[in-house]
Amino acid sequence: MTKGTQITKSLTVEQADFLKYLDSEEIQLFTLDMVQGFTGNRTKTLNEIVENLVRKSFLHRLERGKYCRSTFRDENVTGTFIVPDGAIAYWSALHLHGLTEQFPNTVFVQTVLKKNPVTIMGTPYKFIRIAARKRTGICYNGYGSYRYPITDVEKTIADCFDLPQYSGGYAELVRAFAQATPDAGKLTDYCKAINNIAAIKRLGFLAELLKKREMDDFVRFARTKVNRACNPFDPFGHERGEIVSNWNLRLNITKEDVRAIVQNHY
Repeated sequence: MTKGTQITKSLTVEQADFLKYLDSEEIQLFTLDMVQGFTGNRTKTLNEIVENLVRKSFLHRLERGKYCRSTFRDENVTGTFIVPDGAIAYWSALHLHGLTEQFPNTVFVQTVLKKNPVTIMGTPYKFIRIAARKRTGICYNGYGSYRYPITDVEKTIADCFDLPQYSGGYAELVRAFAQATPDAGKLTDYCKAINNIAAIKRLGFLAELLKKREMDDFVRFARTKVNRACNPFDPFGHERGEIVSNWNLRLNITKEDVRAIVQNHY
């Protein structure tokens, strides 16, 4: 039996025409609204054609009304497709920017929308809802059908210090900041958008301790945000330790231990 005969037996003419349409338009992921341009001679509705192709495993349903080709595999593209304003962020972005060697098993997606965690084709996705003012610092990775939005280096750092529970561990976050070379102006702008005073103080203290001279302008900005509240340097640590008065931070991790973390032998 020839390959053509096998395809004919597997697919109706309408279904084969629809797959050809996806190929011609270079479409890998879609909603029904996105494929309204398909106008082949058909007696069935577009929804029926798509659902039949799902049953025959030519397409995969990501969730209600959203589909991809069964051969398509890119968890970052998929994660940002299923929320309209989604961007890869936090631990996932740290890894993709080369700031951590730890590989997250979950894909972290930042969005202004509320969405529950889902698992698609074996990959868990967690959606972190943020205020609209925090949606900034978005760039893009990849090309064509494999292009997806991701927070840039500076926004990723600001986000992780804002919500460190999504960063893969505080020691790993400190280490990531130490090896990064962020733009001071961008980091300042993103910290203003996030407006987390404790996070700004921690970043300013770290930049000063690690003598990151390219961050001098950011350190000056961070000093203007020091308030009366005394925050722990490690938000997940104990309430003991030296207080650094000019930053109003309690060093529940000593300066020596911070330097050891940076040198990767804490």
